[in-house]
Parts: sequence; structure tokens; C-alpha cells
Amino acid sequence: VCPRGQRTDDNKICRECVGFPDRYDWLYLGFMAMLPLVLHWFFIEWYSGKKSSSALLQHITSLLECSIAAVVTLLVSDPVGSLHIHSCKVKKLSDWYTMLYNPSPDYVTTVHCTHEAVYPLYTIVFIYYAFCLVLMMLLRPLLVKKIACGLGKSDRFKSIYAALYFFPILTVLQAVGGGLLYYAFPYIILVLSLVTLAVYMSASEVESFRDLLVRKKRFVVLFSHWLLHAYGIISISKLDKLEQDLPLLALVPAPAFFYLMTAKYTEPSRILSEGGNGH
Repeated sequence: VCPRGQRTDDNKICRECVGFPDRYDWLYLGFMAMLPLVLHWFFIEWYSGKKSSSALLQHITSLLECSIAAVVTLLVSDPVGSLHIHSCKVKKLSDWYTMLYNPSPDYVTTVHCTHEAVYPLYTIVFIYYAFCLVLMMLLRPLLVKKIACGLGKSDRFKSIYAALYFFPILTVLQAVGGGLLYYAFPYIILVLSLVTLAVYMSASEVESFRDLLVRKKRFVVLFSHWLLHAYGIISISKLDKLEQDLPLLALVPAPAFFYLMTAKYTEPSRILSEGGNGH
């Protein structure tokens, strides 16, 4: 077993992690940092409804919480006091699950040599979530109590209660599926951004560009999905070859345009009326 901050080389000797995360590693950390923020925004919007004018301030506060937590996490990581971090390079999926490869020389006694071979990509996420939770418990209740006058007493803190549920879920997700997420997160972002955009536009009955421009909130949601979609494309391509990869970003608005162009042909009332006429 190697001490934290080290991993074995090809000769099975522990070497200190003195490298730096590459672009894909930073994109992965960015994805894990975005998860609690997106969930915060979703539940704030879900429980605020139309009555509360405090949703915007809660959105800004949650962004502030996650941003401060990210900066503090980087500052306490090695090297301490710097926004740069030392890391070991991820070589394969099994690097994330060293606990599954403890040897048993005599098939009776297991030699425990589990260590963080992907330092610090595995544990830094837990540290970040802990800071997010602490900052939320310090800042959000005071804010909600002061400004959430449009909500009833029982509804004011529901977005905070939701966070107390999803943070443990995110922690377990990282503990069990950290390695899988590392390799799959670009495709997860693309699929989720497409599905949630389609669901939102259908639920909001958006059928034309005019419907998007009438309410600023709809356009903000659309633009947020475009940013997520662009993040997924950048994560897949890694922008290794700019002349080939940058033109792919032109595909970002394509799903929304496709939906708006085809929405009128899939209107349920129209399909039902045409079916009735057919009979």
C-alpha cells in the first residue's frame, strides 16, 4: 500500500504524484462540481413556484456556495495554498478500484494494499461535497428565512431538505461509480441535456422561436442547456485538434432547432383530431 499522494510505478515501487491534471481530468472535476449546483437550481425552481420572488437570490447563493467550496477545496489540496493540484495519471479503469485487487498469496490471507491510485481525483470530490454542504447549512437557511416571504413556512426550506438527500446520493455515486463516471460523463451530459431540454420545451408548450423570446426564463433555460451541450462536446473531443473540434460546437443549437421545426407535426391534439377524422 502506498501513502496518500503516491502510487506504484511499473516496478511496483511507490512514487510521489508530482504531475498535474490534464484537460480531461479538469473537465471531469468540473462535471462533478456542476452536479450539486444543477440539482440546487432544479429544486429551488421546483419548490419556489410562481409565488416566490426569492428564487433568483437563492440561485445566486447556491452558485456562491459551490464556487467558494471549489476554491477552498483546491486551496487545501496538495500543494496547499495554491489553485494548482498535483495528481497521478489515470491509466485504466481498474486504477479507480484498487480495493478489488487485493492479492491473496495463499488463497487464505488477503494482503490489503488499497490506495488512491488516481490521486486526488477520487477523494477531492468528497472534500468538495463536504464544503458545499457546510456552506449551504451556514448561508442558505438565513437567506431563506429573510427573503422567502412568498412561501409558506413548510415550503421555505424544502430546497435545503432536498439537498440533504441528494448530497449523500452523490457521495455514494462517486464512491461506487467514480471510475465509470470518469469515462462516461461526456456522453451522460449530452444525453441528459437533450432529454431535459425536450421535456422542458414540451412541458412549457414551446412551439416556436417566439414562445422562447416572450419569457426570458425560457431563453435562460435554453441557453443553459446549450452550455451543457457544448461542455459535453468539448469533453468528448478534448479540443486536441482545434481546427477539427471547434466546428463541432456549431451543432450545439441543432437539437433545439430540430424540436422547434418538428413540434407542430407532433402536437397531440392535432394527431388525435386527424385520427378522429380518419375514423
